[in-house]
Amino acid sequence: MVNGIIGRKIGMTQVFAGDGSVVPATVIKAGPCVVVQAKTPQTDGYEAVQLGLVDETTTKENKATQGHFKKAGVPPTRVRREVTLKAGGEAVKVGDQVLVNIFNVGDRVDVIGTSRGRGFQGVMKRHNFAGGDATHGSMFHRAPGSIGASSFPSRVVKGMRAAGRMGGDRVTTRNIKVVSADTDNHLLVICGSVPGAPGSIVIVRKAIARKPDPQPQVEKPKKSKK
Repeated sequence: MVNGIIGRKIGMTQVFAGDGSVVPATVIKAGPCVVVQAKTPQTDGYEAVQLGLVDETTTKENKATQGHFKKAGVPPTRVRREVTLKAGGEAVKVGDQVLVNIFNVGDRVDVIGTSRGRGFQGVMKRHNFAGGDATHGSMFHRAPGSIGASSFPSRVVKGMRAAGRMGGDRVTTRNIKVVSADTDNHLLVICGSVPGAPGSIVIVRKAIARKPDPQPQVEKPKKSKK
């Protein structure tokens, strides 16, 4: 059984629960996906499947990729990702469809995406440095400060936090609750936020380290003193 699906982040909204509380949520157009390649321990050394996101946009493939899709007997897809399989599940064949119905309301999922790119940023924005005194004559408003000793080791050690490219990283948000799943429109509504900008590609998989749902604490009645 396939453990995840490829989707495209639509944006954020809010959902009203039955008790009237407001839940922030993210809408993801999950699938439809098709199995392009099935990897087995005998041929590849591990078990997984390569999924292709069936999208309206056309794609232009080279001869090698055309042969890859021709061998599978599926139409070319521009977005392809590899996901794992659930142990002991049903066998997956090339050409099978993967839809949003693999998730149910209340399931816990992990969402993998690419965070928003922020460009080249300084240490205050990138690493939350406090900066120097913002007073007249300090000349140390947003500077990083000392980055090493001059005598020994006379170099900047590896891992020093400094200014640089911020964002654009692979980020995984874990244990998010599924609010609703619309199989007709291939929509998945997930509680909270997920990495990436609207329109970016994400992978939604079943949580690999699910935590128990928080339970309401009941206050015990206090014993009266006689």
